[in-house]
Amino acid sequence: MKLSEGKLKRMKALANPRGVIAAAAMDQRGSLQKSLASARGVSIKEITPAMMGEFKTVVTKVLTPHASAILLDPEFGLEASHARSSNAGLLLAYELSGYDNTQPGRLPDLLPHVSAKRIVDWGADAVKILIYYTPYEEAAINDIKHAFIERIGAECETCEIPFFLEFVGYDPKGGDEKGLEYAKAKPAVVKKSMEEFSKPQYRVDVLKVEVPVNAEFVEGSSVYGGQKAYTRQEALVHFREAAALASRPFIYLSAGVGNAQFTESLKMAAEAGTDYSGVLCGRATWKEGIPVYAKQGAKGLEEWLQREGVRNINAVNEAIRPATPWYAKLGMEAPA
Repeated sequence: MKLSEGKLKRMKALANPRGVIAAAAMDQRGSLQKSLASARGVSIKEITPAMMGEFKTVVTKVLTPHASAILLDPEFGLEASHARSSNAGLLLAYELSGYDNTQPGRLPDLLPHVSAKRIVDWGADAVKILIYYTPYEEAAINDIKHAFIERIGAECETCEIPFFLEFVGYDPKGGDEKGLEYAKAKPAVVKKSMEEFSKPQYRVDVLKVEVPVNAEFVEGSSVYGGQKAYTRQEALVHFREAAALASRPFIYLSAGVGNAQFTESLKMAAEAGTDYSGVLCGRATWKEGIPVYAKQGAKGLEEWLQREGVRNINAVNEAIRPATPWYAKLGMEAPA
């Protein structure tokens, strides 16, 4: 896999001096609106675009001095992108929030007024796409998703902008993705998805992946809840096997879990010796600031982030010290 000059330059802008991607994520839209509405005790319609933009701007301003990049969205986050620290690169989301729930299969769609070219024009260093994906879905549905990703990969290739693909697993039969049964199935879902989207036809530059286990079900983990899906040794094997199936650089996403669970997962990744290249970490860093903003506004949120948010992101930064440079996965030397 050879990167164009444009992609190479932008990949460098997204990583820290060690070549590790230590990125914050603030592209939540529908889920953030719901959480803010719930914390305020109001309807979702009362959470205005200005409030969404303000929340994102405060998070960006406070956290990016401690991050190599920030992921935002073009709907509410373009203004926030100008508040980021000069050391931080920028990723922009290209997909519509959520998925099409009028038909089966959790099919994705794109923001109608956005293109890879426009994302470049807005000063971003990468295009990010999220899809819901499981290898156990009907073949016809997954074929639609495969074609969708192939189109975006070609578009990013033309614009010489890195393509970060995030895939989040689910149970096509409607089971609880936070429960014990899905925890047992999760390693296979993650592994097969990493293997699929490493294929060259997708032109993905970085895989943004879930950790292959749910740490709450790992016997002996610091966040073990009492129900066992795997021993710690079995969990470490899952980490190694998933990493071996990726032929592209991959980074871990926090998937909405708390800071303690995410950092425990990263400790297991390090213990397993996986060659992951960093993180894109969102809610594990700032989600507990939502009720603070709801009750105390931007100033209260900023004060909370300076204390707790910075502590959270630094805990993640400490946990990813064993991460390997993104270019090492490609067999490249450090870019000049």
